[in-house]
Amino acid sequence: MEANQDLYKPGYEIPEELRQQVTITTLERIYNWGRSNSMWPMMFGLACCAIEMICTAASRYDFSRFGMEVMRPSPRQADVMIVAGTVTKKMLPQIVRLYNQMSLPKYVLAMGACACGGGPFKEGYNVVPGIDTYIPVDVYVTGCPPTPQGLLNGLLTLQKKIKMEQMKETGWYSKEPVVEVPIPILGPDVYDPRKSDLIYTETHKPEVLSTEESTMEGESK
Repeated sequence: MEANQDLYKPGYEIPEELRQQVTITTLERIYNWGRSNSMWPMMFGLACCAIEMICTAASRYDFSRFGMEVMRPSPRQADVMIVAGTVTKKMLPQIVRLYNQMSLPKYVLAMGACACGGGPFKEGYNVVPGIDTYIPVDVYVTGCPPTPQGLLNGLLTLQKKIKMEQMKETGWYSKEPVVEVPIPILGPDVYDPRKSDLIYTETHKPEVLSTEESTMEGESK
């Protein structure tokens, strides 16, 4: 009974002699309790944080105790994405593509300093400053790399978030379809297609165009 305290909060008083035989709860609470204890992470790693993720899944820490041991190689069978490691610009479109292919409801856990904000490579030419710029992140696990205990704490935090969700308010159960995240476009730099209009407006300002024209004239001379 102590392990499932969230189910025993119906707002109704249960006689002492019936508490071992009768449980009163809500459909939403038992539904979220079942989902939070049967999360299926997607099996992939990007860099050194993946070693810590593997260690967390091994026998010493064993996150199967919390119902997360079924790591799936297919995004269509997973509902938790653990972004474990450095996110390079070359790998970013593939990560977004995998996220779009995951089943609903789905969650993202950013593991390590690189996935959270770029880490020591933030100013590098080939690393994005955090995966949350391109896909929504639910839980951040800091550290370089984070320990298995840190990852377990992040997964438990995600469980608490799932248990607090309400079916009427979450986007997963609305009548309107959930819009997929656009896949970033590779080029001189990775950019989000959702910002195409802003990029066009900023690059076609009169002062920008005049600067480019004067530069071109100087080069031709």
